[in-house]
Order: sequence, then structure tokens, then C-alpha cells
Amino acid sequence: MSATVEHNVSFHDLSNSDTLPEALFKRTESDLSFFIERVAPIIEAVRTQGDAALLNFARDFDGVTDEQMSILAEDTEFATAFERLDPQVIDSIRFAAENIRAFHEAQKPEEMWMKEIRPGAFAGDRHVPIDSVACYVPRGKGSFPSVFLMTTIPALVAGVPRCVVITPPGPDGKVDDATLVAARLVGITEIYKCGGAQGVAAVAYGTETVPKCLKIVGPGSPWVVAAKRQLSGLIDPGVPAGPSESLILADDSTNGALAALDLIIESEHGPDSSAYLVTSSRRVAEEAIKSLPDYWASIDEKRAGFSRSVLCGTHGGVVLTKDFATAVDFVNRYAPEHLEILAEEPMAVMGKIRNAGEILLGHYTPITLGNFVLGPNAVLPTNGAARVAGPLSVFDYMKRISVGYVTREGYNLLAEKAHAFALYEGFPGHALAVSDLRHRLLDKKSGKNSAN
Repeated sequence: MSATVEHNVSFHDLSNSDTLPEALFKRTESDLSFFIERVAPIIEAVRTQGDAALLNFARDFDGVTDEQMSILAEDTEFATAFERLDPQVIDSIRFAAENIRAFHEAQKPEEMWMKEIRPGAFAGDRHVPIDSVACYVPRGKGSFPSVFLMTTIPALVAGVPRCVVITPPGPDGKVDDATLVAARLVGITEIYKCGGAQGVAAVAYGTETVPKCLKIVGPGSPWVVAAKRQLSGLIDPGVPAGPSESLILADDSTNGALAALDLIIESEHGPDSSAYLVTSSRRVAEEAIKSLPDYWASIDEKRAGFSRSVLCGTHGGVVLTKDFATAVDFVNRYAPEHLEILAEEPMAVMGKIRNAGEILLGHYTPITLGNFVLGPNAVLPTNGAARVAGPLSVFDYMKRISVGYVTREGYNLLAEKAHAFALYEGFPGHALAVSDLRHRLLDKKSGKNSAN
């Protein structure tokens, strides 16, 4: 059945349907053609004009009025931020940073492992950090020190030698106070005032002030996503993190008003977000729809407007399925960034989920906790990428180097098999390297039979 609107909330009644409409799985970033075309001149301006282009875009796009704005955040800005920021917010940043660090330290792999594959033949992996990374902290629809923590802390845990942050400046030409405080608390010193497509281009090419980096991580608008895609040949674009999206999966044991409360969370990020309550219970659906207007009335009009635009639009609302198995199928097809399971036995339901950026279990684990203080990374794959990708992690800041070591005993066992492969695939040089010639050369050099 096509979507109808009750109480202005988009209600998709599929209770008598055996199919899930394809339109429900589309996100705002599904078609980036509009943005791809328009980021091209921005990227070219940064490539050819460097800092001058960044300053022009700061004025044109971010509304910066300070003609003397420095692209690199200055020491005085950090000090002032501590003076202005509410101590309770500072304490919350410190609390979150400790949890995020603890999680990622536990996640960090051992520096190297090796396994004896055959007698005398050893193989393994060595994990080393990448040389540089740029962490993108958005600001267009708010200030996000949480994103700062989620992107920089795993880089520091991984041991990345140079971790820089790029973020749009405010109209005053300054960085958000909480972001500056977070930087001091975790030990980041380089914050550059450039956001949007121009910021991505700056770290892809490098400018007079902004360093060229190997990788960029962090969520952003479709403009940022489009720029990452355009510049992926120059800089690794990292986890595909675009506009926010969430699914609340609820069974018949759930209070619909509670489900609606959590549906608000990601829908208030902006009109390009996506958010659905998916349930097979008509009671839960109706209670949720009835509750939303009161919640909108209780928050500020800007965020309420964002939430209404999502939940009353084409990328959000309430989906009623014919049974709970179909609701689970919806989740797996959608592959959401955030998945919250409100169920009598959430652990059992989790076992049926294959595709999600994160899974938050039960009535005391709202997405809010995951976004800010729980510890796991909240930079998650969007636009269905959770089918093949996972959350930002320590591993995104490290690379694996394969390691092999073979003794003479192991060589004697492996060489004959490798020789056969080489001849079959037509590589006589490969074969020669594992022929008897190798033993003769080594024995000649040592003057005796080598032990290893």
C-alpha cells in the first residue's frame, strides 16, 4: 500500500502486503549527481588557489566576516574556549573521551602475529599506523565535539603520527568552543578552519597552510560525500558516512510512545536525514504517531522542524509490516546506520540482523548514548553501506603488512609445490628462484649447509 499521512506523520501501512516498496530504501544521498556536478569547480579552485580559495569559501559559504581569519586555529582560541564553555559540558567531554579511548584500546590489534603454517614456514600480519589522517568535524547544522572524539581518539590509539582536524568556521571565524576543548583534552593540536567540499579538497591536495593527508574520515553533508567520491583517487575517503539515518525496530511488547521518543533522535539532525519506526504492531505504530506532535512541541523549533521534515516526508515515518519477520527483513534490506531494537528479548532479535552499522539493544540503550558516551564509534556507514562496511575503528587508521619467514626445512617442503605453480602459470623466473640453484648459491656463500 502506498504511504498515507496521519497526524502529518508518514505512515506506510504494509500489513496486507507481501512486498516492501523500493522507495522506502532510498536516502537523500542515493543520487549525488546534483552535488557531483557542483563540487567540481570548488575542488578546482582549491587545487589552483589554495588558501585564497579557502578564505573566499569561508566568506561565501560559512558567512565569515573576519577578514583576518587564520585558517589554523590559534593557541589563544583554545584558551578562550575553556573560559567560555560550561564546566558540565567539559566534564561530559572528558567522560566520553575516557569511554571512547577505553573501547578503542581494547579493539586495537596486537602489533604482530605469526603462525607456523607448515613445519619451518611461518606467516602472519604486522599492524602499523598510517602516516597521516584528516578528521572531518561537521558544523553546518550544529556543533559536534562528539564527532571530534569519535574520529580523533582511535587515530591516537592507533598511533597515527599526524592527525589533523578540519571543520567549518563560524561566522566569527572561530572554531566551536567544545571542539577546541576536546582537542586540548585528547592532545590534538592542528585544527584547520575549512569545511564542505573545499575542506576535503584542501587535505587531498594540500594548501599553503593545510597539510596534504593520506586519508579523510568523518561524516558530512552530501557536498562532503560528493567531494570525497570525486577525490578518492587522491585521498582515501574512509567509512562512507553521509547524512544521519536510523531504524527503530519494535515488537508488540514496546510502548509506542517510547519508540517515538527514540525516533526523534536521528530525525532532528537535518532534513537530509532518514528515520523509520518499523513494527508489526498496529498499536505500537498508532501510539508512536500520536506521541510525536507532543515531542516536537517540547524541543526547539529548528530541530522540531528538521524532525518533522524527515518523519512527515519521503525518507522517514512509521512502517507497519504484516509480521515481525517482515520487519526484520526490512531492517536487513535497509542496512541502517543506527539500529535500535526495542523488544522483549532484544538479544534474540539481534541474532537475525545481518546488516547494520550499530545495534543498540533494549529500552535503556537509546541512540543518544551510542552517539555520545557509550564508547563504540558513532561514525557509521550510511546509504546501505552497512551491507559491506562497519563502524569507524582503530583498524581504519592502521594497515596490515603481511609477514613471512621460512627456514631451510620449510623451504624444502614449499619450494617443490611453488615450482609446479610457477611452471604451470608460465613464469620461468619464478620457477628458477625456487629451483636447486637457490641451494647451490646459498651453500656456496656460506661454505657449508645453512641451518636456516
